Amino acid sequence: MKLRNKTAIITGGGSGFGAGIAKSFSKEGAKVIVADIDMEKAKEIAEQTNGIPIKVDVSNKISVETMISEVLSQVKDVDILVNNAGITHLPAPMERVEEKDFDNILAVNVKSVFLTAHFLVPHFKNKKSGTILNIASTAGVSPRANLTWYNASKGWMITATKGMAIELASEGIRVNAINPVAGETPLLKSFMGEDTPEMRKKFLATIPLGRFSTPKDIGNTATFLCSDEASMITGVALEVDGGRCI
Repeated sequence: MKLRNKTAIITGGGSGFGAGIAKSFSKEGAKVIVADIDMEKAKEIAEQTNGIPIKVDVSNKISVETMISEVLSQVKDVDILVNNAGITHLPAPMERVEEKDFDNILAVNVKSVFLTAHFLVPHFKNKKSGTILNIASTAGVSPRANLTWYNASKGWMITATKGMAIELASEGIRVNAINPVAGETPLLKSFMGEDTPEMRKKFLATIPLGRFSTPKDIGNTATFLCSDEASMITGVALEVDGGRCI
């Protein structure tokens, strides 16, 4: 029970990697707050994890502020924040990506980290402890062509993780990131452009272990990084990628 008596907010917790993290955290004793823009999915995962579902648009200041305020009114204390919510744009030459898609990428993948920090870091500082985990991507380390603006957003998240870690260390707050390779999640089709046996074969050829990452893979890694077993680890962006970035 690595996370016994811990409470964790997981954004985008209703599906994909977020759901895998919620399930792993719950199994290890944590109370999970499943925060998602899709309330039906949030409720489904919350039921499976004995957690609390809550709706949030991570790109919207008022929505994030309201979510964190409501959580703190219900549970009184939060120990872990997982910034998992994320989107991508369809593969395309950089000059052909629509401005609205670029703006959405920045709002969900970048601004959300700023907003959750803005409203939850003061709580962590007050109690001189807390753990933040950002779900970045191998795309921020080894970019894929035609996903330039998504790559950039995840590179930003990795740099933000390191900056947050060094700034918050003296406050007893650890900040780390995970860099998953493409996984069996709702975003896989968007990354590939189309989900066909041929495209899967092409993607898998770039992963030495020969398979996509799974929500369970990311959940297990997140559990370790957010547990006391990782108490000396901060500022790390850990690749969970089957060797893709070697």
